[in-house]
Amino acid sequence: MARVVLVGNLAQVTGGVAEFDLSATSVQQLFRQLTELHPALEQHLETGVAVAIDGQIYQDALFAPIQDESEVFLLPQIAGGQGCPPGEGCPRRPGLTAGPGSTAAEAGRGEPKASRAH
Repeated sequence: MARVVLVGNLAQVTGGVAEFDLSATSVQQLFRQLTELHPALEQHLETGVAVAIDGQIYQDALFAPIQDESEVFLLPQIAGGQGCPPGEGCPRRPGLTAGPGSTAAEAGRGEPKASRAH
């Protein structure tokens, strides 16, 4: 199962549970599973979260594949900027990966871990 980590205020929505082990094979399926477990997450997932899978940050992540051994980090949307027009997606910008030898956890800057759901 993939390890899923909620960063920042997303864990507050789940009552402090920040880590999950889920069997999703795509981000879309992962969002469905998280919403079934914690319905209050739905509005956050719909309005947009940054998704990092195995250290790679995805702009249009819904159909990005997730492997059994993947680490998936969900980061809350950061305010500011104009965003991208609905349905058009954002152009990929260079340098949006965690970088060689670093992990998505480093992108989250060491958020303290809360309890972990299995």
